Amino acid sequence: MNPKSRQRMLSAVFLFVGCCVFAVIIFAAQAFADAVSSTELINNAAKYDSKIVTYAGEVIGDIMVRKESAWINIYDGKNAIGVWLAKALSANIVYSGSYTSKGDWVEVTGIFQRACYQHGGDLDIHAHSLRKLSSGSRVVETMDSNKKNMALILLFILGALWILRQLKLK
Repeated sequence: MNPKSRQRMLSAVFLFVGCCVFAVIIFAAQAFADAVSSTELINNAAKYDSKIVTYAGEVIGDIMVRKESAWINIYDGKNAIGVWLAKALSANIVYSGSYTSKGDWVEVTGIFQRACYQHGGDLDIHAHSLRKLSSGSRVVETMDSNKKNMALILLFILGALWILRQLKLK
């Protein structure tokens, strides 16, 4: 191998290694990026439009499956944002927040769309990864005995007043 060929080969190898290192740094930086709040996304939608974002919160409402994809809503304590993701990613979600349950807390990473042309101009995130941060649970509602007793007393008083009124009318 002559020196020029060897130099070209080394240059190609260094270029390839450099590109690989650059790609790893970019993807690693994105993987460890801090989650952006819903308020930040809504108030600065133009800044984040078509950018990769990480967003975390509680899954609320129904998981709406559409062929091989699904819609979920994620609430971070201030606002909820719709997330479009692969149906397989939504399989990790066990609980979604409602009156009877506290939803799983998840973190999604994907492309933020301030006016998604695929979904009628809605603000959404097209997620390519979902990570469950904590599991949700059922919410057991217990009746306050004081409220129950007060309701029974008021019902008794109402019944007594109705009976007295009926007797007075006769």
